[in-house]
Amino acid sequence: MKSYKDLDIYQESKRLAIEVHKMTMSLPKIELYEKGSQIRRSSKSVTATIVEGYGRRRYKADFIKYLIYAQAECDETLVHLDFIFETESLTEKSVYTKFREDYVSLSKKINRFTQWVEKNLTRAPLTNNLKPATSNL
Repeated sequence: MKSYKDLDIYQESKRLAIEVHKMTMSLPKIELYEKGSQIRRSSKSVTATIVEGYGRRRYKADFIKYLIYAQAECDETLVHLDFIFETESLTEKSVYTKFREDYVSLSKKINRFTQWVEKNLTRAPLTNNLKPATSNL
């Protein structure tokens, strides 16, 4: 692994953050800057926190801490998604359901990757012993 960009959890979180951003641009104007802003920030924070943790991967405890933060941001994104759906700012149930399923899946993948890091990473400088998170971890 040469980059955080090789991590499945990075790729998926970035894709979802872009999709969330686009979805929120069609929210009612009152929500565009309130809940829309909140969900955009939390969804992008999942990705940014994965990247920040990867940058600290030399220190196993830091890497794990940031992966846990990324999972928490994922959960926060789910809460904001629930709010915009339950307040009827987002009216398309299929869009809501798809985002909800994708973020629950991403949260599980981050958790599995965190467990893998806990068991398999050493404290030595990392270059080639970090494998990407995959759906079969």
